[in-house]
Amino acid sequence: MKKIIIPLLAFVVLVAVVTVGASFYMLNFSLSPDPNRTDLDSAYTCLYQRMPDMKPWVDSMQSHGLLRDTFLNMPSGERHHALYFRSDSAHGRTAVLVHGYKDCAVKFLYLGRMYHRDLGYNVVMPDLHAHGLSEGDAIGMGWNDRLDVKRWTEMAAQTFVDSTHAPNIVVHGVSMGAATTMCLSGEELPAYVTHFVEDCGYTSAWDEFAVQLKEQFSLPAFPLMYSTSLLCRVVNGWSFGEASPMKQVSRCRRPMLFIHGDADTFVPFYMMKQLYDAKTHGYKEQWVTRGAQHACSYSDYPKEYTERVRQFLAKE
Repeated sequence: MKKIIIPLLAFVVLVAVVTVGASFYMLNFSLSPDPNRTDLDSAYTCLYQRMPDMKPWVDSMQSHGLLRDTFLNMPSGERHHALYFRSDSAHGRTAVLVHGYKDCAVKFLYLGRMYHRDLGYNVVMPDLHAHGLSEGDAIGMGWNDRLDVKRWTEMAAQTFVDSTHAPNIVVHGVSMGAATTMCLSGEELPAYVTHFVEDCGYTSAWDEFAVQLKEQFSLPAFPLMYSTSLLCRVVNGWSFGEASPMKQVSRCRRPMLFIHGDADTFVPFYMMKQLYDAKTHGYKEQWVTRGAQHACSYSDYPKEYTERVRQFLAKE
């Protein structure tokens, strides 16, 4: 019997050690910030490579002193950064725009231009926790970020005061920014947060990581997803299943526009239907961008994207 038990125990211990080690690796791989995240010159270069027509607009905004930086102290004590710019034709309307995973506000200035130039909105573009110039040690996958973005909506309402118009704020996010937007949508919010736009967001951090675990490492969810989620709870205070945009969307009663490319494999297209179906309260729309890969709906269909958002924001 001992000849059987001892090797079995050794095997169990070995599996446990390997699983714990792999969990630490996965957590670090998934949630470590970009080591070059504060290199804004590189971020602008990436923006211009993707959309060369952005450079004249950015140069003009900067030369006129319209593209500004601001910082806020979050309840956690961290100092977070955002870009912001004002529109003379906003009439109380502001867009809070939320970037994607391991990106920053600079790389999403194309959305800022759309809202500012084409739709006439004031714009606030935060760097999420552990992104860009915002402090933080681990990426939050949109969960705790929802509370930071709520704070940015409060900042927007206080900054862009219009004596003749009440504040009217849309929160619009792409990829992890869309997940953040959806997570925020299920919270108790001031009446001035009126609309949400989510572009290619995932159903939950668990679902997205499970997809990537299979795609990148050819591994099943068990046991690594379970052990890593538990480790995330211990280290960061939240679990992969807790970070669920879909659960939050089910609580949302305000208008939401869902956008997703049907060629998206990074955040699989099927997640859009699950999210759309989860919203059972209030007005909703969906727009499928044919042939668009992940986070490419605007670049593939810029005019239609702008008009779809314009028409949606007219809904109440």
